[in-house]
Amino acid sequence: MLNINRPFEAFLDKIDEVTILIPKDRDGEKKNFSLMLNKGTEPLFIIDRMDIGTHSKYICKLPCEFQFGKTYMITDEQGTETDLQIGSVIRTFEFDEKFAYPASDLGANYSKERTDWKVWAPTATHMKLRLYLQNEQVFETYQMTREEKGTWSISLEGDYDGYYYTYLACINLLWNEAVDPYTKAVSINGEYGVIIDEQRTNVPKNNLPLLKSKTDAIIYEAHIRDFSIHEDSGLVHKGKYEAWLETQTNNSQGDPTGISYLKELGVTHIELLPVNDFEEVDEKKPQDSYNWGYNPLHFFAPEGSYSKYPEDPYKRIIELKSVVQSLHKQGLRVILDVVFNHVYSKENSSFEKLLPGYYFRYDENGMPSNGTGVGNDLASERYMVRKFIIDCITYWMKEFDIDGFRFDLMGIHDIETMNQVEAAVLTLKPDAFLLGEGWDLNTPLPLEQKTIIKNAHKVPNISFFNDQFRDVIKGSTFSLNDTGFVYENMGKFDQTKLLISGSTTIFANPEQSINYVESHDNHTMWDRFFLFSETEEKEIKQARHRLATGIVILSQGVPFLHAGQEFFRTKKGVENSYNSPDHINCLNWSDRSSYKDNIEYIKGLIKLRKHHGGFRLTTKKHIEKHLSFSTNQQFLSYHLRDIGVFGPWEQIYVVHHVQLNLSHELRLPGGGEWMQIVSPTHIFLDSPTAVKNEIKVNKIGTYVFCKN
Repeated sequence: MLNINRPFEAFLDKIDEVTILIPKDRDGEKKNFSLMLNKGTEPLFIIDRMDIGTHSKYICKLPCEFQFGKTYMITDEQGTETDLQIGSVIRTFEFDEKFAYPASDLGANYSKERTDWKVWAPTATHMKLRLYLQNEQVFETYQMTREEKGTWSISLEGDYDGYYYTYLACINLLWNEAVDPYTKAVSINGEYGVIIDEQRTNVPKNNLPLLKSKTDAIIYEAHIRDFSIHEDSGLVHKGKYEAWLETQTNNSQGDPTGISYLKELGVTHIELLPVNDFEEVDEKKPQDSYNWGYNPLHFFAPEGSYSKYPEDPYKRIIELKSVVQSLHKQGLRVILDVVFNHVYSKENSSFEKLLPGYYFRYDENGMPSNGTGVGNDLASERYMVRKFIIDCITYWMKEFDIDGFRFDLMGIHDIETMNQVEAAVLTLKPDAFLLGEGWDLNTPLPLEQKTIIKNAHKVPNISFFNDQFRDVIKGSTFSLNDTGFVYENMGKFDQTKLLISGSTTIFANPEQSINYVESHDNHTMWDRFFLFSETEEKEIKQARHRLATGIVILSQGVPFLHAGQEFFRTKKGVENSYNSPDHINCLNWSDRSSYKDNIEYIKGLIKLRKHHGGFRLTTKKHIEKHLSFSTNQQFLSYHLRDIGVFGPWEQIYVVHHVQLNLSHELRLPGGGEWMQIVSPTHIFLDSPTAVKNEIKVNKIGTYVFCKN
């Protein structure tokens, strides 16, 4: 490392402007500065001066075009020199335009005869490739060549399969060693990129029929480790990718578990919490710690703690590809939870080491923004950040055959990026599913550019988690004292009707509304109900829980279930279990048998939703035409009429009853005989019960009637 005890500091902050910071004790009335060039020096024209505490700040005009990739020196009137550092110029439009690199050859591109490396680092003055043997001993270090648009490259003849590698970048006279952001494979704990032959990771694919509409989806959110780690899971490879390959598994009561259970349940999409390489779980000792995975380290490479062989970069890739195909074989699509809104550690990230200050957002004071709450926000609006996101997403689709993506804190991202993501994704799979959290977070991006619920109409093919649905039905996530509709809060009666109708006053179409009352975040619904009303009888809590889940499944829009919700999942009262131990987070497969009746009920509702398209209308126009609510304010009921074109019945009538110890007389509309197919505790889809036009509604729960 060079000596960088600078007597004063100079930064290129605009493409033609230099900022100089002079300690007050070095400042004077006749201060002047020059840029040192090969042919001599050129004076800098001072256009502004200001006091900033212990320093004086000078803004100077650059006398010539700045050549990136070179080191320039600034001298003052006393002949004192300092290097011209690359400053906030990297966050200007001119910089983005100058160095936008559209090609698809970044990273290590292997063949048996040679490997080509290319990395984007436009402000680096020197770049090296360092190869390591698998024992982590340095094999060799090579100088790379600067090429177009700030890229650096090198080609080496020979077979480098299995070698570890890093880049060494010199920026502002400092050398940093970085793992390739585009590396497709990593060593244990992600310390090095690994050169692989991607042909060796191929897994045969199982093709699925086209998904006709997003409202045909029923999403089930699960965590790789939680899914199998429980002692009664009946799965051999507990906590590992390979548990997702096991079929015909049972718990100690003989009831199906694992992916056989998922197929039996009837959901269509499995949404996996992050599976790319993340921090805070030691892959050498994964049992010693736990994490959901929202600490991204390497975006293209699979996490090793879920692998049986974390030290083998090939096997973790093959294992995860096999998980996807195992689910496809069961007719289940796979959505990946992706975290492009932040990195685990900004300072230690490869992004920051290869181009400091570019990949992240900064506020008007030059401080990193923190809309994510973890100390950094990725700047999706910048060309090469947007490219990175799109390149990564399309890689997972092409290589891992992924069917959709859930964007964590999607409100951090700009709309243009998400529209470009959508275009790239739908080109590869026309029925791919994109969804995300559309919360409005405090990041320095104009409101109209944020991918938030308020701007949903600007991204009509992207779906949003409907937080109003969650909070109105079960009660506010942010206040345990706020009761939801299922706890007899009739003040939320009218809101509930809007939610059941697909939330089309909020979204451009019902396909955009992800209807849910529980996810990995916050209390499980069962824990919330227990904390709110500890003394209420267990059976009544279960009825309210079942009702809330029923509203999710039968409402217009896209239903979303948290793994284990159907058997009253508890995390023992822990609200934020992102790093809690397995006994808190595990999916309790014994409860799967204890609450078998409830599971059968949820299975029946899922089957009903699939059975009739009246529950899956795709447009606001169809909902307005076919769905109408009763004017009765004592219980919520609605009529789906003239719907024979969507399924086997012309009419469906649904009642959601929330009031304990209150009985109501319900008169079903029109003449003729109705058939009951759902009661608060049973599903009669295969053996409907004939009912008279006047029936009694006296239990908490859902009632469904149909007729032709």
